[in-house]
Amino acid sequence: MQNFMVDEQGSLKRKPGFATLSIHAGLNPDQWNGAIVPPIVLTAMYKQPSNGILGYTYSRTANPMRDTLEQCLAALEGGKYAFTFASGHGVITSVLALLNRGDHIISMDNVYGGTGQVMRENLPRLGIDLTFTDVRNERNLENAIQDNTKIVWLETPTNPNCRVIDIAATVQIVRKRNESIIVVVDNTFLTCYLQRPLDFGADIVVYSLTKYMNGHSDVVMGAAVVNKQEIADNLRYVQESYGSVPSPFDCYLVNRSLKTLSLRMERHKATALVVAEWLEKHPNVIEVNHPGLKSHKGHEIFKKQTSGHSGIFSFKHSGGLTESRKLLTCFKVFLVAESLGGYESLVEIPSVMTHKTVPQLQKTKLGITDAMIRISIGLEDAEDLIADLGNAFKKTFI
Repeated sequence: MQNFMVDEQGSLKRKPGFATLSIHAGLNPDQWNGAIVPPIVLTAMYKQPSNGILGYTYSRTANPMRDTLEQCLAALEGGKYAFTFASGHGVITSVLALLNRGDHIISMDNVYGGTGQVMRENLPRLGIDLTFTDVRNERNLENAIQDNTKIVWLETPTNPNCRVIDIAATVQIVRKRNESIIVVVDNTFLTCYLQRPLDFGADIVVYSLTKYMNGHSDVVMGAAVVNKQEIADNLRYVQESYGSVPSPFDCYLVNRSLKTLSLRMERHKATALVVAEWLEKHPNVIEVNHPGLKSHKGHEIFKKQTSGHSGIFSFKHSGGLTESRKLLTCFKVFLVAESLGGYESLVEIPSVMTHKTVPQLQKTKLGITDAMIRISIGLEDAEDLIADLGNAFKKTFI
């Protein structure tokens, strides 16, 4: 990172703020003949020096553009090491690759449908024990921990219910039983701008960078950030040997997007809260799951560990699947798609879309009903989004 705000000894007078870090972390113009924007290095291999001192060798193991992005991600997260992968699922499977036959993993029951599917359909056949439980309940977590437990997997807020997990309290319970258990937090919904799980004791923070971190719906990528050397060494081995690495061009796009992350998240946060407050008052809405609302059950915990919510939340209307499907056909501004975190506003029905692979009994237990709509607020004007919602409700609930 460039030197700035230094004292007479050349040391920083204070820690740079988030926006400053997002622009300068990982940036080294001298490495690129003074280029302010890091170039995209497309080579597959690198000429080796005759003195035997190895630098870059092959782009699966390392690439200058990927290094630049990973350095920036680590700095923003307050971590020492960051690793990028070809997709969000790539980082999930790479972290799960740290498990061995005979190990046990505990997962929050209310996780993203794709995460749950990967665990349910793959871990048992590999001889890895799996327990889904509501870790918000201290006794549930304590009872789930076994002698062979190696990982506790969390999402907070959860997808799609936006339930809030007390990260510090959960880590404390886990550490009390076994200090070697790895606590993983999927922070995709909030990003490091609004929540930094490492600060609360988590061991690994994972992301689908596809979402808010990139924010432009044009890249598929994942990342993991850690502090502990042993975990970093193991993840680096998995990254290099499994080969689920992103392209230099995609790394360039995400690195560029990080420069505006703070601006975008502030806009998502402000607009989403306005829309959520409007929905909370609508006669056809029976529940709004937005942790920034005072009515949310996890609001106090949420305030303690975040600096606000993003643009993703869910609500339930007074109808059923028929009304949900009709509602989605009536939007003019909102787009129907299974993603989130971009500049465009999206809607979907979790029960038949993002969480369709979740067993029906589990969906019922979690409250993922056909009347639930997941909404991702983009960067449009709040007034236009509210008008679009109002019009869709009028056409649906005649």
